Amino acid sequence: MLQVTDLHVAYGQSEALHGITLHGHANETVAIMGRNGMGKTTLFKALMGILPVRSGRIEVAGQDVSHDESFRRVAKGIAYVPQGRMVFPTLTVEENIQTGLENAREKVVPDEIYALFPVLWDMRGRRGGNLSGGQQQQLAIARALVTDPKVLLLDEPTEGIQPSIIKDIARALNEIRKLRGITIVVSEQVLSFAMDVADRLLVIEGGRLVHETRRSETNEQLIKSYLSV
Repeated sequence: MLQVTDLHVAYGQSEALHGITLHGHANETVAIMGRNGMGKTTLFKALMGILPVRSGRIEVAGQDVSHDESFRRVAKGIAYVPQGRMVFPTLTVEENIQTGLENAREKVVPDEIYALFPVLWDMRGRRGGNLSGGQQQQLAIARALVTDPKVLLLDEPTEGIQPSIIKDIARALNEIRKLRGITIVVSEQVLSFAMDVADRLLVIEGGRLVHETRRSETNEQLIKSYLSV
């Protein structure tokens, strides 16, 4: 569903990603683990088309999107929940979700979205800026899902969120993956969350992937050593 091959990305003359190669199958969640500044957000911005690719290839369901503008990547099946969530604070919950339906024939929020995130149904008339951080994260994921993606990118979804809400988000992501058979790629520093949702864990350091493991074979102490400062 997602194939990234030898991806190089630079900020001016300074190369930030040095030949990233990874893949994600349908109905699979992949966690990209790493400390701040190691390249997680840069990778996600490159996959979404916010940062240009110096070289390499990005494919979604067999289609090359390496040089497409962001809106074309959305049309081809990529959805992105950025770090910090970026909800529209003055729009209601329902209006926020409807912004993801811009290209859909029906502007009605599917029932399954509210089934996945019941709190959003309860608060659908409340302004996005009045939600807690955890509720805003659920709203941002819901908004991404209504674009009907093949690949869902989540950048640091647990940042600043209380543990009980983190568990809710993990449960919803596992349900989404099974319901829709999509690929989820999540960047993360919280190992317990990654272990709850990911089939495979990859570690990024200095713009390179330096370790990969299946969840069942994960050496948690080794992963923690990469995450410690």
